[in-house]
This record gives sequence, C-alpha cells and structure tokens, in this order.
Amino acid sequence: MHHADSTPVPGEARCPGASTADIIASDGDHAPAHLTEQSYRFLGDADIPFERYTSRSFFALEQERLWGRVWQWACREEDIAEPGDYFVYEIVERSVLVVRTESGAIKAYPNACLHRGTQLKPAGSCGRSKDLRCPFHGFTWSLEGELKSVPCRWDFPHIEEGGFNLPELKVETWGGFVFINFDANAAPLAEHLGILPEHFANWDLSDKFVAMHVRKRLPANWKACLEAFLESFHVLETHPQGVLTVGDANTQYDLYGDSVSRFVHLVGFPSPHLKETYSEQQLLDALMAEGVVEGVGGEGRLQVPPGGSARKVFAEHLQATLGQAYGRDFSHLSVSETIDAIEYCLFPNTCFFPSLLFPMVYRFRPDGADVDGCIFDLLYLQPLPESGERPMPAEPFELDVEQSFHEVPGLDPGLATIYDQDTGNLIGQQRGFKSSTKPGQTLGNYQEVRIRHLHQTLDKFLSTRGEKACSD
Repeated sequence: MHHADSTPVPGEARCPGASTADIIASDGDHAPAHLTEQSYRFLGDADIPFERYTSRSFFALEQERLWGRVWQWACREEDIAEPGDYFVYEIVERSVLVVRTESGAIKAYPNACLHRGTQLKPAGSCGRSKDLRCPFHGFTWSLEGELKSVPCRWDFPHIEEGGFNLPELKVETWGGFVFINFDANAAPLAEHLGILPEHFANWDLSDKFVAMHVRKRLPANWKACLEAFLESFHVLETHPQGVLTVGDANTQYDLYGDSVSRFVHLVGFPSPHLKETYSEQQLLDALMAEGVVEGVGGEGRLQVPPGGSARKVFAEHLQATLGQAYGRDFSHLSVSETIDAIEYCLFPNTCFFPSLLFPMVYRFRPDGADVDGCIFDLLYLQPLPESGERPMPAEPFELDVEQSFHEVPGLDPGLATIYDQDTGNLIGQQRGFKSSTKPGQTLGNYQEVRIRHLHQTLDKFLSTRGEKACSD
C-alpha cells in the first residue's frame, strides 16, 4: 500500500534485494513457518527522550511499577536442583530468596527477616541450607516459609502462631528458567511468554545446561545496553569484519503482542551494503575461517557442490560436528535454526536464541540503584550429554567495566571481539545522552522498531495508575 504520491507508507520501506524470508525459503528444507511469517507493525516515529536513560525519578518509577510488577528471570532450575538449595536474586534495591523446598517445590520469598529486616542470605549468594535462619538474632523459618523458632519466645506473645510465616512471591518456570513476580495479582507467566513456547518447540531450553556464564558490568543504563543487541543496523559500522558473512540490512524484525519481539539475522549471506559479488565457495571459506564455535572451523576445505549454497554446507557441517561432540542428532533442524542469529526478546530484559550456532541467553539488569550502570549476564546453553546427567552450571565469570571479553576462558576470540565492540559503544552513548542539545533519539521505522516496542510496553507498566511517566 502506498500514498497517492508514491511515497511509501511509514514503516513499509525495506532494504532492496532478497529478504530474509526469501533466503530462508531458498534453503529448501522446510524451516518452521514462523521463521518466515512476518509480524511487523508501524509504531510511530516520535523521538525517544534521553531522560528515560538518565533521570533518577524515571529510574525510581521503573523500580516501583516495572520491576515490582513484571515477570523476570531470577535463576535456572539447576541453580536450585536439590532440596535446601537457595539462590539470591537481586533487582535494583530488592532482594529475593529462591529456594527448593523439601517436597521439591520452588518458592520465592523477600530476602528479609520478619523480625528486624536483616537479609536471611547474603546478597549475590547461593548454596544449600536446611532452614532459613537470620544471622542477626536467629529467627528461623523452614524452607516452606513456616516459622520454626523464635529466640526468647516469651518476649513475643504478640507473634501469633501461623501469622509470622515468610510472605511468598509468585514463581513459575519455563524452559528451565525460574521467573518471579512481586505482584500478587499478576497474570500467569504463560500470558507473558506469548508465542515463545510454540516458537521454541525445536529448541527445548529445559534440555540444556549452562556451559558458560559471563557477567559483565556496563557503564550505561540497562535499557541502552539491551537496545544495543536489539538491532543489526549497527553491524556495518561497529562490526565491519563481519559484513561478508552476515546479512545485516535485510534482517527481519517482528513484534508479538506487548511482551515479545524478534529478529532473524542471516548468516552465510553477505551484507546488502557490499557491492561486490561473491561465490558461494568464497562465502563458505569466510564462514569456516571465522571459526565462531570451537571445532567447527579447522583444517581441510569444505566444498560447495554445484548448485549448492554456503549456508547449507555450513549448516550440515555444524550439525555433524556438534552432533558428534554432544552425542546428539541435529539433522531435524533447518538451516536457519542451525546457523542464523534468531533472537527473541522477552520484556523487559531477557533475550533467548533458539539456534545451534548461537545458543545464548542475555539478561540486562540495573546495577543496583545506579541509573548509569548495568549488569549484563551472558549464558551459553549446551545440550545435556547422552547420559542425561545434568552437569553443574558454570559459575559466572565476572568482568568489570574496563575488562575485555577476551579474558573469558573458552570464549571464541572472534565472539569476544564482537562483544567488546558492542559494549564499547555504551559509555559514549550514556555520556551523549547527557550532553546532547537534542532531547531524544530518532529511530528507524523498521530496523529499530524493537527499541520503540520496548519503550511502549514499558510505558504501559509505568502508567498503570493513570499517571504520565515522570522524569527529572
């Protein structure tokens, strides 16, 4: 549909050339229909105010009305695998104690003693405990949250039997992830997940374990950090080394309800920005040289057969190589599910990738009460071994602001460079928010629609009491 003067309808313009859907269809392997079904909608073109990233009062409103009401990933089920296991999850100034009870159920409590408020378990800790005992005076609760003992019970006649149990938070699970919600009236997690369970049918996240966990402090507001990973528009300038093997400008962007957005970012297809023409063999050689997964590159030159494609040859090689390494058969996966960067963002701060080449999960949290700081969790999920025995999850490898991803043991150097490039832009952006005389950022209608989607959903949480989101 176009206006009478042939000007494209806002949001309708696309990168010239083959689309993501066209290229996936040309793979010829019947990829799941949802990968090529487009679900974009134009969300407007107004600027996004910079004060949303810098205002302390806006940040405080997020703490109350966003983090206090939204479903959020707290930990993995394997973090609390056995009865007595506990995990402390922190968001801004709130602390939550997630525990596995004696019956095997998962419960979550505010991490605060009902006596005088002391945290029952230290911030950032995890471990195993037979009960929940306050380190200050010794008030003790069972794993089920029931009051067990009160020191000098004679001095507390006003504590009624059964009336001093730990308050429970809402807790549900999906894909091996434990989600909590501070809002007792919140809708079920399934409503928030939307299409995710359907779209992850071929990539069961509960059938994985955390093989690598990197936790890095970033010098920018949590939203700015997340948004750096919501579009591939930045690839040409930020990751110029990758333009031969990734189709950046023709990435597909989709929106699903209020809580989920997606991009499908092609691998094994050159950037539409490149003017030269490359053979499929040249593309395959470039893919193999990158070696973004250990054991996938290496000695020997793979050949693209006549009429074949680099994407298909690379995908089959990846399925065979990782299938042997993991003792799994991945031949049921399509080319796209094997090698493309398919990223789903679950509002407000988590990204899941259902892909064999990119089996990542991202999370972006405020760094405590710092409006200018973020904690970035990067997980690599690996299929369970043939035995079915679940390995212990990897301990977080901590990186401070100035440290490089190249310091992470086992992380491919090429990916480390990409993450350094991505996060290296953030301090300049956060500073620019504060020094700009222009009051907001101007977004592309299509390539940056996921950023606008994030802010529009955020506004729905912040304005639930009929008030306009405030700022300093």
